[in-house]
Amino acid sequence: MNVRRRHISAAAAIAVTALGTGTLSGCSGDSVAAAQTGKFDVVASFYPMAFLAEQIGKGHVHVTSLTSPGQEPHDLEISPRQIAQLEESDAVLYLKNLQPSVDDAVAQSGLKTKIDAGSLTTLEEHGNEVGGHAAEHDTSENSEESGKDPHIWLDPVKYAEVAKGVGAAFEKADPDHAADYRKNTAALVKKLDELNTRFEDGLANTRTKVFLTTHAAFGYLAERYGLTEEAINGLDPESEPSAARVKDLEKMARADGVTTVFYETLVSDKTAKTVARDAGLKTDVLDPIEGITDKSRGTDYFSVQEANLKALRTALGEK
Repeated sequence: MNVRRRHISAAAAIAVTALGTGTLSGCSGDSVAAAQTGKFDVVASFYPMAFLAEQIGKGHVHVTSLTSPGQEPHDLEISPRQIAQLEESDAVLYLKNLQPSVDDAVAQSGLKTKIDAGSLTTLEEHGNEVGGHAAEHDTSENSEESGKDPHIWLDPVKYAEVAKGVGAAFEKADPDHAADYRKNTAALVKKLDELNTRFEDGLANTRTKVFLTTHAAFGYLAERYGLTEEAINGLDPESEPSAARVKDLEKMARADGVTTVFYETLVSDKTAKTVARDAGLKTDVLDPIEGITDKSRGTDYFSVQEANLKALRTALGEK
């Protein structure tokens, strides 16, 4: 394919100037000169988007993630260098309303191909309790803290819907390789369908259907498989629960036979351990797969999801 060169926008030009000539020349081999790779250059906002781009694009794409491994994606502040990199790429794949600084940069960019993963499936409003008996039984003072939940990638069915949309966007933007993108998308969707079946079968006959997490990231997963997610915090992983909320959770844990408080790898486990200690529960990892690090229980999306399924099966028990 012929890589499209474009004039850098005013916003990016200012960003590059702010970096200074010395800094710019020092990184010209990768980030700022992203569109010089000879491939279809895709900037992805964070790991779940980068994984889709890599699986669908394979050897035809060069994918760069704006969020480094181990970095909490909600906290990302996009740098001037990354703004310039975005402008020099062929496409951006992101999830609107998850990372405000990315949203602003994408809105101001001159890119023709802007793919918002959230527009490729249906987003729902989720609060601290999702699925099962949530609407009837969540009386906590935080129950109104809901919003459009961005964590669509944790539901294999929704992630597959997004994959199909991304594949179609790649075909349109880079028609020379449309057939390969179509084939790769179909293969990815098949793997996600198989993962969905394993979740359905694995969670069909558990002793309890309620699980407790620190971060309300698993609402779509809970709804997909007939579970109830009770979250200590809301959609913001860094928020602190009130004393009343913690007391409500302890009462719920006893009533619903909850054994485990799940925490994630990219934020502190302090809150989970405090609640678990007070309620006499165990702790374990349920990974929202916002990034892959050496602490992850797997090397990619699929292996971490398999670890999540195993952890849920253990915590929920068998009938």
